[in-house]
Amino acid sequence: MIIELENVSLKKDGNWILQDLDWKIEKGQNWVLFGLNGSGKTSLLNLLNAYSFPTAGNMSVLGMEFGRTYLAEKLRIQIGYVSSSLQQKIDASDNAFEVVLSGAYASIGLYETPTDDERQRAAQLLYDLGCFEYANRRYEMLSLGERQRVLIARAMMADPPLLILDEPANGLDFLAREALLESIERISDKPDAPTIIYVTHHIEEISPAFDKTLLLKEGKVFASGDTTDMISSERLSEFFGIPVNVLWDNDRPLLSRVQMANK
Repeated sequence: MIIELENVSLKKDGNWILQDLDWKIEKGQNWVLFGLNGSGKTSLLNLLNAYSFPTAGNMSVLGMEFGRTYLAEKLRIQIGYVSSSLQQKIDASDNAFEVVLSGAYASIGLYETPTDDERQRAAQLLYDLGCFEYANRRYEMLSLGERQRVLIARAMMADPPLLILDEPANGLDFLAREALLESIERISDKPDAPTIIYVTHHIEEISPAFDKTLLLKEGKVFASGDTTDMISSERLSEFFGIPVNVLWDNDRPLLSRVQMANK
């Protein structure tokens, strides 16, 4: 079991941020964590990365049970995590190759002397993610989409069993988004691929790699299960509280609001 949450709740400043979450992720599954802004996605990710701990309930990530041992650093090094906050911490003067190499040491910046094997792995990851042509380009000179792919390559350097992508397509134009999603598909297709959690509030980003979806609403699990069941007109109309239509095309969903006839 990669992740196991049983009745997990989180309270901050006297308010329940997350309540009674049940979520199990098995090895080999790839999940979408879908929720609107303010639904509790960030708080849940902080729990998974051991930046905070549940107020109630039982929780384990990668076989490490929260509350039993001090697991923060031991756990985080086994999770590849890509988020907007990480993007802001990268030294803009480092080139793409150096940024990826730093992932082998879970450091912001490269302070160690990489081995030949690490250099070879970094080069392969850059190639796999379509970044090799700008390996020597400074990070600050990369487009937003190029930076995201470099950060995913960095997250993969330590060969993590779990990869969490927090709104990775946020701010990307159509072409950059599709290039990013293709890169994620290539990762998921590899025989040694990590379990991937893709966090978003845009259903058009859900690619065929993600066969499971958890719908998070107001800090609670609204529903979870097969993506085709979760991302449906009926389910999402209930989730949003307005009538919507979901159209599946080429194994990708598109969302539109149902226009009500004028009386």
